[in-house]
Amino acid sequence: ASQQSGAVTRVVDHFRDLVGLRFDRWTRAVYNVAVQRVRPAWGLAYWLSDQIASSSPFALGMGVLGTRGLAALLEHERPDFVVSTHPTPAGALSRLRQRRRTSVPHALVFTDFAAHRQWIHGVVDKYCVPAPRIGDELAARGVASHHIFATGIPLRPEFSDKLDRAAARRALNVSSSLPFVLVMAGAQGSAGRMSEATRVIRDLPFAVQGAVLTGNDRRLAAKLGGLVGPAAGRIRILPYSESVRSLMAAADVLVTKAGGVSIAEALAAQVPTICFGSQPGQESKNEAFVVETGAALRARSAAELREILCSTLTDPRLLLKLRERARDVGRPDACHAVLECVLGLSCLREGQ
Repeated sequence: ASQQSGAVTRVVDHFRDLVGLRFDRWTRAVYNVAVQRVRPAWGLAYWLSDQIASSSPFALGMGVLGTRGLAALLEHERPDFVVSTHPTPAGALSRLRQRRRTSVPHALVFTDFAAHRQWIHGVVDKYCVPAPRIGDELAARGVASHHIFATGIPLRPEFSDKLDRAAARRALNVSSSLPFVLVMAGAQGSAGRMSEATRVIRDLPFAVQGAVLTGNDRRLAAKLGGLVGPAAGRIRILPYSESVRSLMAAADVLVTKAGGVSIAEALAAQVPTICFGSQPGQESKNEAFVVETGAALRARSAAELREILCSTLTDPRLLLKLRERARDVGRPDACHAVLECVLGLSCLREGQ
């Protein structure tokens, strides 16, 4: 989208490039351990950080890491505007602007369906939020409404395309005679409850086809391959795939934990969704949002997942209702909406 507009972009990984590779690796490792082994602790940490302002001393400076490196980068690049998709670089840039070390316009693009307090900073020109309700929550926390824009979460270009379900099934060699269930849990599949979900679709009281995406986790792929056993002919265990859009188009139902981008993709693809295995914290917020809008269902246990799959896969009216709600809530053209919003920031600089 940026290329079509004539804009030239540079993507920077704030933690790896500006804070430090060692810190980036350490924080990723800590996060993976937290969400896989001490889930309640991560949920508590997320809740506690939502109780304090991003500028609070109790934040221990975590919201402005990389400020020095960002200042040097801005001095070298001299961009017309900056877009952040994480609260830490947004905090660093906000501090630089407060100290008058830069005046570059700045947009902060939310990647979860939550108005978390650490995403709110002193100087942000435009908050691009996933949905109007999140904008309302942000306004209730003190952000001026004229800084808030409900754009949706930007997705890969293929999610703005409408795909024919029958054609998608043929391309993926999925039979039209059996229901097709897609199961995924992000790039790190082991962070979800994939083993339980695989057992459930394997043992449904009627035959279904399935595709289980294990991301980059080879151990998980091997484990699930063993679980599938004789059902391997109709339930495929797949690694990370670039064909998620086609798989969603072909699916009757998606079973996934509620990552922000995953939920935005499911809404854009209008695939009936069951949230299962969501982590505490932001994923719980994402799950609550999509379930409350009526665009997805929630399963808290394997038994409940089995019950919901049985009811949805045998009730075309329920599947249609879920697709309709997803159509109403989804924003497949979010990347264009964000781009239009961001390009407007250049006008701020021109008028200064």
